[in-house]
Amino acid sequence: MPMVPYSGGSSLEGNFSAPHGGMTIDFGLMNKIIELHEGDLDVVVQPSIQWMELNEKIKDSGLFFPVDPGPSAMIGGMVGTNCSGTNAVRYGTMKDWVINLTVVLADGRIMKTRRRPRKTSAGYNLTGLFVGSEGTLGIVTEATLKLTPIPEETRVGVVAFPTMHDAASAAMQLIRKGIPVQCMEILDDVQMDVINRAGGTGREWKTLSTLFFKFSGTSAGVADSISLTKALAKQNHASSFEFARNEREANGLWSARKQALWSMMALRKEGSEVWSTDVAVPVSRLPDIIAITKKELDDLGLFASILGHIGDGNFHSSIMFDRKNPEERERVEKFVYDMVDRALEMEGSSTGEHGVGLGKKKSLMKELGPETIDVMHSIKTSLDPHWLLNPGKIFDHPSEP
Repeated sequence: MPMVPYSGGSSLEGNFSAPHGGMTIDFGLMNKIIELHEGDLDVVVQPSIQWMELNEKIKDSGLFFPVDPGPSAMIGGMVGTNCSGTNAVRYGTMKDWVINLTVVLADGRIMKTRRRPRKTSAGYNLTGLFVGSEGTLGIVTEATLKLTPIPEETRVGVVAFPTMHDAASAAMQLIRKGIPVQCMEILDDVQMDVINRAGGTGREWKTLSTLFFKFSGTSAGVADSISLTKALAKQNHASSFEFARNEREANGLWSARKQALWSMMALRKEGSEVWSTDVAVPVSRLPDIIAITKKELDDLGLFASILGHIGDGNFHSSIMFDRKNPEERERVEKFVYDMVDRALEMEGSSTGEHGVGLGKKKSLMKELGPETIDVMHSIKTSLDPHWLLNPGKIFDHPSEP
């Protein structure tokens, strides 16, 4: 019987759907912190604790878990998709923060991928094997995660630009110069309008292509980073550089960014659907792909936007369309796969953080080629010979057309 693990249900590529039927294993009640090791800067958790809840529960330790995808995401799914989030430019992705995993294999064996020290060269990196495997190799029941100190000071800045190309160029140059930022997000004019319409930040923002920055560290370090970023933004035709005036406004602004997809969905009409997907490219190609993608989005004539974690070459498009209109869906689908193909032509990836799921299987073959996929098939078959764990995700069984 096929087995499909389920935790937060916030994934966007059909990662927890059941195309072959079977049994969904809901981890909803496995949502506890098992052990917090403050002196070692790590924590042992069950798979259905939300990352935001985890941080709330450990905040008095002065530590936090920095991987921050959508607010409702849970650790099990975050491991499965190797997700990231707004903090990725400074802290990296999920694979960088998982020390070990307890995994149940298809035949019922229970294994731990390694022990608890941060450093080891003992054998194969089985932890890395399961991170990003979307529940197709084993079912994660426990994870040991690294933690890091909460920064001394955090400031949120918002910079508006006349075009997406200007915004992306400024981001690329900032990375190239090594200016330290915690987060660097890009939102187009449509998404800024969504934030204004959704409310919650206490003010109106310019409906222009915009970079969101979060600076963190020591007071002196933050001040220096802000000064350098202001100068660089000015060189790229920035029309304004504003800061959140207080902590409430900063939290509201960053919350608006984190809730961007849901704010857009809240504005949809009955019968409408939002298609949200992502790609990643080498940072030097960001200005080009974002400018082309923005033009193609505008040409669709639909309510659509670009946003994303531009600091590590990853961006998202969100398009609202009438799901009952076949012609409209076909145009949106063509746009999405043209964007993916363009990223691959630029030596990029079909997915930066959402995973492959059902939606990107054909793109994965284009990205990696048959030899690499064959190796993945071999690993899958050795651990799950009957293809019972989350079948139909990442790739199909070799016998399937």
